[in-house]
Amino acid sequence: MENIHPWDVTPAQARAIQEQLRERLIRRDDFAQIETVAGLDIGFEEGGKITRAAVILLRFPGLELLERALARCPTSFPYIPGLLSFREIPAALDALGKLRDKPDLLLCDGQGYAHPRRFGLACHLGLLTGLPSIGVAKSRLIGEHGALAPEKGARTRLWHDGEIIGALLRTRAEVRPVYVSVGHRIGLETALNYVLACTTRYRLPEPTRQAHRLASDEK
Repeated sequence: MENIHPWDVTPAQARAIQEQLRERLIRRDDFAQIETVAGLDIGFEEGGKITRAAVILLRFPGLELLERALARCPTSFPYIPGLLSFREIPAALDALGKLRDKPDLLLCDGQGYAHPRRFGLACHLGLLTGLPSIGVAKSRLIGEHGALAPEKGARTRLWHDGEIIGALLRTRAEVRPVYVSVGHRIGLETALNYVLACTTRYRLPEPTRQAHRLASDEK
């Protein structure tokens, strides 16, 4: 992992870091064969005082469970929309560091490029770890889109300020879509295809669905 900025920063400094690091993102396919995929999600304990990061490592394409890791860290950054990565990534890095094997692809429960400064959690974490990464969010943060067909696999572009920042993806027929955006070292079409390939009978892809259960302590 590359240590490219401090964490003890003000909100204004955090926004400036996002603006600077965005220029280093690679938003095209830049990886070899994908044999493992990790899902990452963040929860909180003790009223937000403790950040709880969960990582699930699955074999791809079979999606068999290989590893799971959990890390808890004191929460040191306030809750500020658009700056969640500064609150969540320290614990996420600890959880990823507990894996015996480095994943080939990382799916984050959260935004990637579909972010006001084009630098959401998946971008930030992808750049820090060097991993190809994808943001898979349950809801829209910014952007506009057209109609989305009802069948599984349907997709439509998400636009903001004249730029494609992500896409809506229907992972189950007649069910609310997920919001997919690139993080680092992957293109949008490829990201959509991997998210769909990681989805079984649930709305969320298996890596982030299982990570969410672990982060939320769901049995």
